[in-house]
Amino acid sequence: MAVDLLLILAQRRSVRRFKPVPIPEEDLEKLLFALQRAPTDASAQLYSAIRITDPGLREKVAQLSGNQEHIQKAAEFFVFLADVHRLERLLAHRGERMARWPKTALHFALLDAGLAAGYLALTAEALGYGVCFIGGVLNGVEELRDLLGLPPGVIPAVGLAVGVPDEAGPPRPRLPRGLVVHENRYRPYAPEDLEAGFQAMAPYSRVGDWGRVLRRYFAQGGTMEEREGPYGRTLSRQGFDPDLPQGAPFYSLGALLQEALKEARGVLFREGEAWLEREAEAFRGEGGPGEALLAALRKARGEIGNWP
Repeated sequence: MAVDLLLILAQRRSVRRFKPVPIPEEDLEKLLFALQRAPTDASAQLYSAIRITDPGLREKVAQLSGNQEHIQKAAEFFVFLADVHRLERLLAHRGERMARWPKTALHFALLDAGLAAGYLALTAEALGYGVCFIGGVLNGVEELRDLLGLPPGVIPAVGLAVGVPDEAGPPRPRLPRGLVVHENRYRPYAPEDLEAGFQAMAPYSRVGDWGRVLRRYFAQGGTMEEREGPYGRTLSRQGFDPDLPQGAPFYSLGALLQEALKEARGVLFREGEAWLEREAEAFRGEGGPGEALLAALRKARGEIGNWP
């Protein structure tokens, strides 16, 4: 049976109320097939998806994600992961050693995870189900990492709730195409272009003010700023920060340096080492800047011995 894809796209919207109806096994198989047919760079498939069927685990994920009830009520809930771990294991299985390319790995892994989630979502909507992407999985990303048992090289990208809709409504507005689609070169935005964007998106807000939505999420003191620190620390712990050793509990090398300066009057870097200096003692770490400074800080705090 032919599917009118344009009609599906024209009508699609996020669904947050679901009927307590399971998805038949044959449809679930179609959804899982769809996610694995998503494009991927160089055949690497740098993503995984965790299908969460345990009610208790669903409840914990919902709480970490901002107490979003639809995570619990949906027939199916997935957490899509940026996953470099499997590739490293595959290379090792054939005697190859993974190169160090954490920023590029994160780029392609997040892209792969997003594409896989998108393919599943569109297929679900074509089958008549409703979906809701859950960016809130980043609200408790550090706890979620432990809750899901994610190994180094794996980080949550997005959640996806799928089920039989128990609500109906018009599709959400989108920005004028001229603000989104450029031709040949990126076109600068004039004030009237930006104002047209606010006017087009006004229906997104209950009070007709899209600016309030942007302010809540993206301005200073908003949701994204709150997520930044935990997300950055999780990237470091999972090995995606090129300046810090895997497992480092810091947002960045700058954050590590700031913490080190609380312990001493100065920090000295040399090729292959770092020194953290107090009035009458010094602590030395070896390796790259991040690795050496972290070792020196741990010595200053008495977490490891101070020699060598």
